[in-house]
Amino acid sequence: MDFRAKRSLAPETSELLRQIPSVDELLRQPRMAKLAGRIPRELLVEVAREVLSSIRAEITGEKGVSVIPIIPSDLEDVIAREVERILSRTLQPVINATGVVLHTNLGRAPLAPSILDELRHTAIHYSNLEYDLEAGSRGKRDAHTAELLTRLTGAEDAIVVNNCAAAILLVLSALAKNGEVIVSRGELIRRIFRCRDSRKSRPSPNSSPSAAAPIFH
Repeated sequence: MDFRAKRSLAPETSELLRQIPSVDELLRQPRMAKLAGRIPRELLVEVAREVLSSIRAEITGEKGVSVIPIIPSDLEDVIAREVERILSRTLQPVINATGVVLHTNLGRAPLAPSILDELRHTAIHYSNLEYDLEAGSRGKRDAHTAELLTRLTGAEDAIVVNNCAAAILLVLSALAKNGEVIVSRGELIRRIFRCRDSRKSRPSPNSSPSAAAPIFH
């Protein structure tokens, strides 16, 4: 706030601004010092500055505020709540009542406790994810799942990919090379369009332009 702006402030507004403590004053308070032991000081300083800046903006805004004392403990409460909000978990358990078992927006399929136990067994350590222990050299990560999946499905080979877009691209590359794949417009999802980066598409000659389904070559 420049000097001319300060001179134009009402006396009550100026008094409220003078009551706002500095960041250092706030951080010296026992409650804030204790909070600084839980989180990086830089984060606490940033939150404190944001809170004080918000209060200054509210005081100097068009609506103005009542002439009430600014109590440091109240500011500490606001800062503490904001810190807790930042540290809180954003992912929360929910009940899937949509009727869709594998719901992308709800985290797809929940993991069974037995799977989590297996993950804990290796995820907290380094592992031979892509290393052949017998050969003593780099291996293939597919080796950990390929045999199990081929036995389960009867397929000639198997590979695990990260998402449906990758799976669709691999299937199209393996089964539809130099051929055509007609995708129903009602089945189109965003992931389908990613395949167009690797495969050209054109409207079906037997369909009207408005109802044409993509055909991947």
